[in-house]
Amino acid sequence: MNPEFDTIGRQFVDFYYNMFDQNRAGLTALYKDTSMMTFEGVQLQGPQAIMQKLTGLPFQKVQHVITTCDCQPMPDGGILVMVVGQLKTDDDPPHGFSQTFVLKFDANTPPGSWFIFHDIFRLNVHHA
Repeated sequence: MNPEFDTIGRQFVDFYYNMFDQNRAGLTALYKDTSMMTFEGVQLQGPQAIMQKLTGLPFQKVQHVITTCDCQPMPDGGILVMVVGQLKTDDDPPHGFSQTFVLKFDANTPPGSWFIFHDIFRLNVHHA
């Protein structure tokens, strides 16, 4: 297990949401061909499909406010990251969201880097 899991996970969260809020297209390098995303129940695989979804979202301005970030090491050296926060888009009221990532280390990318292996996103909306 990676002893730096919490530091790496929190640094990833800061980077991911800052990039998402400023330049969503800049997230492309974080996804590989094996990466999977479930966005509000829709499953996507690979950077092209994932980025098409993220860059095609129907808002111009976005701001994520992180409430909590919990990280756990995985036996294979990966990192499980769970994020809860609020999402503010354009002039809409804020919505709660939760997002879970599995990060994997890619030793084949000099000098080595982390990428998103799994990504699950949900708005926290209760349907009565």
